[in-house]
Amino acid sequence: MPGQAGFRMTAAAANLLTIVTLLRGNCGLSKCISIYMVAMATGDLLVMIINVMVYYIFSYHFPYSFLSHTPVCKFILYQTVVSLDLSVWFIVSFTFDRFIIICYQTLKTKYCTERTAALVITMFSILTFIKDIPIFFAYESVQIINKLWWGCRANLAFFTSPFGVGYSLFHSIWRVWLPFTLIALLNSLTVRRVLVASRARRRLRGHSSENQSDSEMENRRKSIILLFTISGSFILLWLTENVSFLTSRLTNTTYYRGDRTAPAYIATETGAMMKLLNSCINTFIYAATQRKFREELKKTLKCPWTLIEGLFKNEAKPI
Repeated sequence: MPGQAGFRMTAAAANLLTIVTLLRGNCGLSKCISIYMVAMATGDLLVMIINVMVYYIFSYHFPYSFLSHTPVCKFILYQTVVSLDLSVWFIVSFTFDRFIIICYQTLKTKYCTERTAALVITMFSILTFIKDIPIFFAYESVQIINKLWWGCRANLAFFTSPFGVGYSLFHSIWRVWLPFTLIALLNSLTVRRVLVASRARRRLRGHSSENQSDSEMENRRKSIILLFTISGSFILLWLTENVSFLTSRLTNTTYYRGDRTAPAYIATETGAMMKLLNSCINTFIYAATQRKFREELKKTLKCPWTLIEGLFKNEAKPI
């Protein structure tokens, strides 16, 4: 457990460093894409703090603390759902922005702007907070001790009601199938567009300039690499969770049967771990694919030591 806790703290720190580095604005990225990347890093940071640290660590290891009061417990569960939804849909919005900028040049100047990016992120955030309000009614207290409500458990009356069944179905579509479908569709259309444009551009350039550098194609290649690594890692790391979810729904079974060696239990827990892992991998993707981001990240890491060194130098100067 100490190693796992250290890894989670490192992942949270990596996301925080990513946010600071991107906000400095020296990574050679447009303001539009910087907003999406900051939003994705913020969503991932929320997942690491709320879903992993607060829910899986503090709430689990301190069962009778303040976090176990039913109102607090409900709020934590609500925030876990919100943070995961935001993390997923920020990736979808980033994918759609890259799709527009590559496939629809006429809409590029109108949609791919700083104002539109901020509006999209704000809209998805507000919709997510509103959409997940029924989570407060999906759980009830476990027991009452000294006139205080303790614990949270699923409210069977809610989940068996027509509204609860409909909300669960809508939530699974919103969280699982719609993002997967959109990302796969947008990426396939983007690939098709890039291949067609590349062939046409090579024909126009001709053999005489074949070996000359092409800055537009190089920028497009970097954008494609960033897009595919982010969306591809999301699909791969969420795949186990989604397959397990679909299997349990089709077979009308649950993974918990008291047997922790059951394949369904192992698959579900592995899927949960991998989807949370997605929230700490984007920093490494940025560092691997963006040279200027690596340089700025180094500067961000050196910044505290530079400030400390400057303070010591000022103190050492004679008055």
